[in-house]
Amino acid sequence: MKQNESLAETRAVFVLFAQKPNKTEQSPEYGFFCGGFYGRINENSKNAEGGRSMTNAPKTVLAIHDLPGFGRAALSVIVPVLSTLGVQTVALPTAVLSTHTGGLGTPAKLANPGYGPVALEHYHRLGVKFDCIYSGYLADAAQAKLVEQAFELWPRAFKVVDPVLGDGGRLYSGLGADMVPAMYSLCSKADLIVPNVTEAALLLGDPLPGVGSAEQAAAQAARLTRVAPQVVVTGVTGIGGGRYIGCVGAARGGEGYAVKTPLQPRMFHGTGDIFAAVLVGRILRGNVPQAAVQAA
Repeated sequence: MKQNESLAETRAVFVLFAQKPNKTEQSPEYGFFCGGFYGRINENSKNAEGGRSMTNAPKTVLAIHDLPGFGRAALSVIVPVLSTLGVQTVALPTAVLSTHTGGLGTPAKLANPGYGPVALEHYHRLGVKFDCIYSGYLADAAQAKLVEQAFELWPRAFKVVDPVLGDGGRLYSGLGADMVPAMYSLCSKADLIVPNVTEAALLLGDPLPGVGSAEQAAAQAARLTRVAPQVVVTGVTGIGGGRYIGCVGAARGGEGYAVKTPLQPRMFHGTGDIFAAVLVGRILRGNVPQAAVQAA
């Protein structure tokens, strides 16, 4: 779909939402009005329970990530970024944390292993259409199966995996050694993966701390196309004498590319999540991956 067509369709949905019918909550027209914001009601199809099913007017992403209460990371930044890009986001938390995991002590954690599979089945029964499934932090190896379940339920969705495993040359604390093969298996089912330099090394079995130059990162990105057809490796330093940071991309059977920006010598938590969210949003709006990376 062309970008102007997508925007026109989105405007039509919001006009429908603004024109509230003079009906009661029990009337079918009231239900259609409520559906106007979240998705269109498809009168010609029925779901498994005999009700109406929905097809969404804006592009819709199922975001499977953690949700920190304090700190700008994961779903707390992904949802507003995608919304700003005109993309509807359905959040499926893998865990609810009191804070993000970057230097704020050990966060309180709320996780319900039974919630995710039941939520996916519910969305599927409703007939919700996901244009993209985008996963990030997984609390344990079993949650990789949750993402794979989503891939199987919506096989036509664009599948993006941010293989959150580590940074700074080490595996994140709290993640077991079984996370690496589980994440590798998940990446093999994705259309696009977005590892940082440490995660690229972990997926490839290379020595840590990972890569130290754009050339090395480009070689690893090319090798990772054996796992997934499109790869973007982020957090590449050592560019321009250390004055720049960037990312390199590769596509199976295609040429690689690199993007750089001046390095700010500070730690900003959540920047990887913001980058990947912009990348996903831009691709769904019709950008090719290289242009989407440049925008992000």
